[in-house]
Amino acid sequence: MSARLAVIGSFVQDLAFTVGSFPAPGQTIIGNFFTGPGGKGSNQAVAAHRQNIPSLFVGCVGDDLFADGYREWCAREGLPIQLLTAPGTPSGAASIVINEKAENAIVVALGANDALTSEHVLSVLERESQLSVILLQAESNLNAAESALSYAQKKGITSILNPAPINPGVTPSLLSLANYITPNETELSFLLEHIAGITCNEDLPKLSDQSIREVCDHLPNTSVLMTLGAHGSILYQREERPPGISGVTKGEILRTPAVHVQPIDTTGAGDAFNGGLAAGLVKFNGNLPQAIRYATVVASLSTEKMGTAPAMPYEHEVSKHQSFYLYV
Repeated sequence: MSARLAVIGSFVQDLAFTVGSFPAPGQTIIGNFFTGPGGKGSNQAVAAHRQNIPSLFVGCVGDDLFADGYREWCAREGLPIQLLTAPGTPSGAASIVINEKAENAIVVALGANDALTSEHVLSVLERESQLSVILLQAESNLNAAESALSYAQKKGITSILNPAPINPGVTPSLLSLANYITPNETELSFLLEHIAGITCNEDLPKLSDQSIREVCDHLPNTSVLMTLGAHGSILYQREERPPGISGVTKGEILRTPAVHVQPIDTTGAGDAFNGGLAAGLVKFNGNLPQAIRYATVVASLSTEKMGTAPAMPYEHEVSKHQSFYLYV
């Protein structure tokens, strides 16, 4: 079956440790260890795929055991993948430490993700005739990301850029190519300073609608969907809605509350939101408010399990919260 959405980005092998509290500098403590597939691109693809939306992940790996294990995992998961191999370069890897408050500290080495090429990405996209959404991040080669966004713009495919993790290589032209960007508070503050030289110390959930517009208008022309953790999200539909998108009007501010859960691991919740958003746009024929609410449920449920990709909820779990996302 042809993919309805494509996720282009990163795979990293998660090397995760759970501890009571974070170690102090120079301190060694005892914790528990688990490992599994991660990376923002892969996580988002898994989140979308588990919503029974035909999804495709496009990325780059090394010629190593992490890559072999990832291919085997995707085969078991049933997730279609198109992976470029970069010989002599290690696959991406991440060290994740999670404390008893479900807070995390992460170091990621991009490895082969930097070797993802525009040629590989475009050759895959050109073979997919049913795409309606393309989702990207800032955790792999940004030239390839820019090529994919340009392709989406030319073909009238809705594009979402999750500007995470914080990456100084993100440019105004990259942002402006996307129909939507989905930063969290920290990433939005970085973009404002990096792109516009503006320091933002505001408590975003408390800002008025007009203040939200004024803050986001410092960025290049794109609509902004800010994820705010326990405060839900705020959409600023800055531009005319792109073809295929409904439920919002230019200039609108849409505030969506969070879903109350008892989190045990918030790692990957942002990825769950983005994958759920892309899947929701396909599922609800471009109705953006419903897609945002659907993504909110996907993200919330992901925090109730340990890990990243393995913690992404399935459609039948999300559907138990239909009263939240079906009627907006």
